[in-house]
Amino acid sequence: MNQDNAMVTAVEAPQDDEISLLDLLQVVLDNLRLLVLGPLLVGLAALGITFAIAPSFTATTKFMPPQQQQGGAAAMLSSLGALGGLAGAASGLKNPADQYVAFLKSRSVQDALVERFNLTERYESKLKQDARSALEANVLVASGKDGLITIDASDRDPQFAADLANAHVQELGVLLSRLAVTEAQQRRMFFEKQLTGAKDSLVKAERALKASGVNSSALKVNPTAAIESLAKLKAGATAQEIKLASMRGYLTEAAPEFKQALTELAALRAQLARASSEESAATRDGPADSDYIARYRDYKYYETLFELFAKQLEVAKLDEAREGAVIQVVDAAQPPERKSKPKKAQIAAIAALASGFALLLFVFIRQALRGAGADAESAQKLQNLRAAWRRALGRPASPVIPSPSVRA
Repeated sequence: MNQDNAMVTAVEAPQDDEISLLDLLQVVLDNLRLLVLGPLLVGLAALGITFAIAPSFTATTKFMPPQQQQGGAAAMLSSLGALGGLAGAASGLKNPADQYVAFLKSRSVQDALVERFNLTERYESKLKQDARSALEANVLVASGKDGLITIDASDRDPQFAADLANAHVQELGVLLSRLAVTEAQQRRMFFEKQLTGAKDSLVKAERALKASGVNSSALKVNPTAAIESLAKLKAGATAQEIKLASMRGYLTEAAPEFKQALTELAALRAQLARASSEESAATRDGPADSDYIARYRDYKYYETLFELFAKQLEVAKLDEAREGAVIQVVDAAQPPERKSKPKKAQIAAIAALASGFALLLFVFIRQALRGAGADAESAQKLQNLRAAWRRALGRPASPVIPSPSVRA
């Protein structure tokens, strides 16, 4: 008989520590009115608050960024097939649209928009930095898998939201006009600088030649054609050296185009050395007019150099136009007809669900504390926790009175 009682006690002991689903359901049913009416009232209050919030409108514009042609290095990688894809991934190449997203979020574009729309006053900001932060919070820029960039601008005024979204595209165009993003744009800017320097040198050489008393008609017949040929060879060698310096920016020394350019430069230098030796011998044996010949040679040199740079600049401009460095707007922003914020139903539902979860947690905790108060040992632990909490807050702790069961 004692063995049977021990077995029953051993079976019932673990059951006392388990949480019964029926007990949880009983707690929910006992507080059903609070769990239903509480979230309902909170949801209605949140819905009422949304009516006091000023509506916000979102205008959207989509555009296709400038398309870049495949450069020499990218073409060689693509010819490798799968290995080329691995090499591109290892080098950290990303979607080109991400670069233009970064441009749209740059401080240059944001400052231009702040000054254009006087956003410091509109957003009630004291500093331009605060206006940029408010602008960034009201504008969302993202690139999709289709290669298009989307700009979502939000504001209380539908027309202003549309103007702000379209202005982003316009300011991006202004920024790209002074940046060299593609390979052709880099070559174009490079040869523009070289052309400007060659033009200044040509003007100085022309003035020095005119100072010697030679008129424009004499320039076409004197000196001899050999001097003009020497000047052209010298200008050609200089232009080839500058071209090689430009190619080092986007090609390696092992590239076939780079090796060919080196071979051409070596040939030009060899011809220039022979022509220079012949011209020096002729000058020693000729009349004493070396000053005039030197000035004329410098003039022809800078003239030929200017023509070569002008041709290279035209080629770079054609390549830039062929790359499509124009922003193409797919969908221009229009004033939205419906508001985007606040979403009243969504806010009310989230508030009701959050309050319902909080009330349910409160009910379970309260029931657990009540159950702990019925047990002498748990009640003593709760009193100790209250005393420790009061000491942490710097309040005098009330004397802890042990329960009768503990005193016994």
